[in-house]
Amino acid sequence: MFLPVFWIPASAGMTEILRLWDSSAPRPDFRVTLTSDDRSSDGATRCAGSSQLIMQLECYAQRLLNPFRGVMNIIAYQGAEAVTTDGVHWDIYVRDTELVQDLANSNRVQTSDIRYGSWSARQGLKRGALYPSDDFRVLEHRGAIVYEHLLNRHRQVPFPLTDAFELWLLDRHDRPLALLHSAVREEDIELDCHIDWRAGQECRREFHSKAMQALERDAGTRASAGEYLTRHINARAGCTPRAQWFRRTSDSRGEGLQGINLAPQLCGRSLAADAFPRYFLREDDSSAPHRRLIQDFIVWQAPWLLLLQQLSRPTRSWLEQQARARALTVDKHYALYPEIVDADTLNVARVEAALRRNQATAPEPDDTLATYYIELNITRTN
Repeated sequence: MFLPVFWIPASAGMTEILRLWDSSAPRPDFRVTLTSDDRSSDGATRCAGSSQLIMQLECYAQRLLNPFRGVMNIIAYQGAEAVTTDGVHWDIYVRDTELVQDLANSNRVQTSDIRYGSWSARQGLKRGALYPSDDFRVLEHRGAIVYEHLLNRHRQVPFPLTDAFELWLLDRHDRPLALLHSAVREEDIELDCHIDWRAGQECRREFHSKAMQALERDAGTRASAGEYLTRHINARAGCTPRAQWFRRTSDSRGEGLQGINLAPQLCGRSLAADAFPRYFLREDDSSAPHRRLIQDFIVWQAPWLLLLQQLSRPTRSWLEQQARARALTVDKHYALYPEIVDADTLNVARVEAALRRNQATAPEPDDTLATYYIELNITRTN
């Protein structure tokens, strides 16, 4: 039997959540003690619990890729995760990781997510459906721990980007051409996936480039700029595309790992930082119209590129100027921008976004992710 969805004030803590769930059931006493930031080598935030129960919570961020379309900020604890792509609206999911813990490669076995609830500072917590079972009570405890941590940490976004493992589509000369996927841990690396680069559905609908006039004339066919760019990038990868995982080091070099259709001698190679396209797509095309198309695409991505955390101030300032043309997307992600160089420029975009919403202008497509937000970041071939 499903219990109705109900609202809980934003100030409600873990004890109140558990009481509202089932006030008649006995609960073990435990307390979460939050410590100051302790950044480990992988950028995760560790939080110590009571002396009887040591709980590890991680606060980190990961890029949404193929194409790059934003950053997911995550608070995680034992299969429970609070996630946001805009820094304002959070979704909390729980799953039973113990079901697969004894299996080989258990980190690659997908288990169903249960929606614990959604939260924002303005609306508070809206609980998902509750399931009266002993197994769900365990998941409920984990979700409540993440929720309480969310109340304490939501103002500290963006969290550090920790997805240092990157899968790159290679060009015909085995150079990084386009970034396909990323992973936080080496054990999360996937090799059974498609390696075609995609511009994305929103790009196919919304992206335009003046370079298409010359490209359509030369090709003798008509296509959207996004469709044409997708075909062109994948053509540069050759008839038998290859991809390689790299571990990016602190100085941005890339240590070559495993790959797909990869020549064995490429494993273990080391590439300098400038071998990797700074905006995840190689721009040095031999054709001037193609270079213009790629550069226009990068400009179109500016509101998302501003989410990156290692940009120089001149680069960030330039991206802010380009992002102003996409006011709604700027406003959506504004809370996650790690730095702002020209506040006036972004404020103009945000005012425009508010006016457009007030005039009931159709919003830009929502890129909110479903419950499989990370699992389906890589598409399996089987």
